Amino acid sequence: MKNFSRRNWLKASMTASAGLFTLGYANGMETGHGSNSLLKNRKEDYYARLSSNENPFGPAGSAKKAIKAAIDDGYLYPRHHRQKLMEAIAEKEGVSTDHILLGAGSTELLQAGARVYGGEKAKILSADPTYTSLVRMAQTGGADWVRVPLTKDMDHQLDAMEAKVSKDLSLLYMVNPNNPTGKILTGDEIKSFCDLVSDKVPVFVDEAYLDYMEDPANSTVTECIKNGKNVIVARTFSKVHAFAGLRVGYCVAQPEVIEKMAKEGPRNTLSGPSMAGAAASLMDESFIQYSVKKNNEGKKYVYDLLNKLGYDYFPSHTNFILFPIQMDGDIFRKKMMEKQVAIKTWNIEGQNYCRVSMGKSDDLEMFADAFKSVAGSSLNKG
Repeated sequence: MKNFSRRNWLKASMTASAGLFTLGYANGMETGHGSNSLLKNRKEDYYARLSSNENPFGPAGSAKKAIKAAIDDGYLYPRHHRQKLMEAIAEKEGVSTDHILLGAGSTELLQAGARVYGGEKAKILSADPTYTSLVRMAQTGGADWVRVPLTKDMDHQLDAMEAKVSKDLSLLYMVNPNNPTGKILTGDEIKSFCDLVSDKVPVFVDEAYLDYMEDPANSTVTECIKNGKNVIVARTFSKVHAFAGLRVGYCVAQPEVIEKMAKEGPRNTLSGPSMAGAAASLMDESFIQYSVKKNNEGKKYVYDLLNKLGYDYFPSHTNFILFPIQMDGDIFRKKMMEKQVAIKTWNIEGQNYCRVSMGKSDDLEMFADAFKSVAGSSLNKG
């Protein structure tokens, strides 16, 4: 991330308040859908939903076709669709189906992990900040959260995490790419780390945003599982596949771990059409490439906006961007929502941050207009 400076904040104030910034979408982005046309045509209750890291460019056409075809046999229990999806995942990951556990998105799988490795006197180690669904669930069962702060540049401190590994630790949890930072450990870094510590403690890696990385195949830690390591990988179709509302995810782990998680977690919670669509989407490489391309175009638009206004940000390997703001997070979020733009905010070590998800061009233009208005006004008062 670029260095913070008072000059940058003053520059942001002057630029935003003077209204000097007019930015179209990057070349190759959607055209003919500017903010003016949106204001004329949208419903009164429309808002730019940039708070949940959803993918507005899908699901894939192949997935929709498979879902429609599966509806006709909706009266059947979906054993066939389940088996087909399990086999497709196993082939993609290079493991047998007894290494696979399906769930409704990754949430069920994270909760199953929390129940297996949480409970009274359990200790869950992770970086902080990170995505904490598993940790929160474990805490409700009495587990303690052992936190290792990220660096000031939002990077993992692997040496510090390794130093925290002890006999009474029940699970080491990691998210790569990380949420809410959008930053990554490289494939070599995280695989070497998992190989090292998984002999001492189970390692659970949430790879929800893996497909947005430059080299997903060489960035996943499933290789560690194939090498016999006690590593668990969670994946979701909610992001690059655009299945957030269709609810499909899976875990890859050693068969004995899968058995434990299955006893504590999801049992036949996925519908036949969802699984049929997921199997089709998994094989649709062209759609995945399309989703990543559109996401990268959106990130470039937001990067250009922030650069023009003098804002620092963390370059992201996901479908969202985190950047610091000079306003109380709750106030900022409410003011943005008043302008029909939903975002998320964090306070990390006393600094307020905004996390904005990528969306279609109209939504990001709405974000740009709202941000220049809200942030510009705040900075002028400072």
